[in-house]
Amino acid sequence: MEEYRSGDAFFLSSPQQTLLAQGTYAVLPPAEGDTEAGALSRRVAELLQSAAKAGHDAPVVVGALPFDPAQPAHLMVPMSVRTAGTLHMDISGPSGNRSAIKYKVRPYPEPKEYIRGVEQGISLLHKGELRKIVLSRTLLLTSPLPVDTAKLLSALASSNPQGYTFAVNLPEPDSGKNGRQPAAQRRERRTLIGASPELLVKRKGLSVTANPLAGSAARSSDPAEDRRRAEALLKSAKDLHEHQVVVEAVAAALRPYCKFLIVPPAPSLLQTATMWHLSTVLEGELSSPDVSSLELAGALHPTPAVCGTPTEAAREAIRKIEPFDRGFFTGMVGWCDLSGDGEWVVTIRCAEVEDCSLRLYAGAGVVSGSSPEGELAETGAKFRTMLRAMGIENEDSAEEGDAE
Repeated sequence: MEEYRSGDAFFLSSPQQTLLAQGTYAVLPPAEGDTEAGALSRRVAELLQSAAKAGHDAPVVVGALPFDPAQPAHLMVPMSVRTAGTLHMDISGPSGNRSAIKYKVRPYPEPKEYIRGVEQGISLLHKGELRKIVLSRTLLLTSPLPVDTAKLLSALASSNPQGYTFAVNLPEPDSGKNGRQPAAQRRERRTLIGASPELLVKRKGLSVTANPLAGSAARSSDPAEDRRRAEALLKSAKDLHEHQVVVEAVAAALRPYCKFLIVPPAPSLLQTATMWHLSTVLEGELSSPDVSSLELAGALHPTPAVCGTPTEAAREAIRKIEPFDRGFFTGMVGWCDLSGDGEWVVTIRCAEVEDCSLRLYAGAGVVSGSSPEGELAETGAKFRTMLRAMGIENEDSAEEGDAE
């Protein structure tokens, strides 16, 4: 963690492994046709083989893919990759991360507008056009000083030891000829940073694992109330239905690639510092060693946990209802090596950092039985992962400028 430097590095820690990639050996160029699950995987395999033939000792591709498969992926082969075991850090409470920096906060859309969007989603459910839709909102936080990305990454890793902490340098937005801006007009480098609880897929040899999450409840600082919320989540018909929709979709996407796939009959509870989640771990064995982790991830993405179902209808509704482009939020972050092994994480509980600003993202799954006010509260609870790492207890205190 101490060796991470924002600007030219990729970092991903999981409960089993920590990976730090530095430098740029090669970048995967954008191409048409990557919306098909295998197309991107084939281009990445070619890039890795080319790097190996050119003398790279152990090429690995790292990076991020956006929510919309039609948008370009951001993948690269780094100069060097170092791996270690589980990241061990001193765990401190939110008070230990408090900052002297004050942030101005602008929610987008405004809470009332978000509620109206959820109402539109519920209307589509009642018409039978959708079984589920995930609707999100953002918080833009600005401060007088540049964001210390390394410090924020450390705080996220400290408070989320069982999750997936990541930092990915993002490319400059395209503008003008060749997608480049004049130096004087160029934006600051952006970093995608977060602490996701959700594994999209992992491949090691022929073993494949996926861990979809759907159905959530905010944690409470009171132990008795916290346990009550966890038990209520396990019995919630609304949340169990939401979870079942996601697990069915993940299993259906993985089965064509597997000799066998084990799907537990009921979810368990997964906890983070701020949320309870319904969780199901699916495990299987691949039929062929030729299927890479990236191809599996492409076949799964986007799951109903971040989009909805039916997928295309939900995605089109999201485009109409959400007043912003998600970019890499609810996409995926991870790595894949020359053998096809790799790990891909759903890009949630995250923010995009640029100089003195952070844009936080959070979404909620809307199903039959959802209430607009309930989904608004759920997004607020999910913002707390990033806010607490910044030394801010919750969204309301941030809006009051209480970050000192």
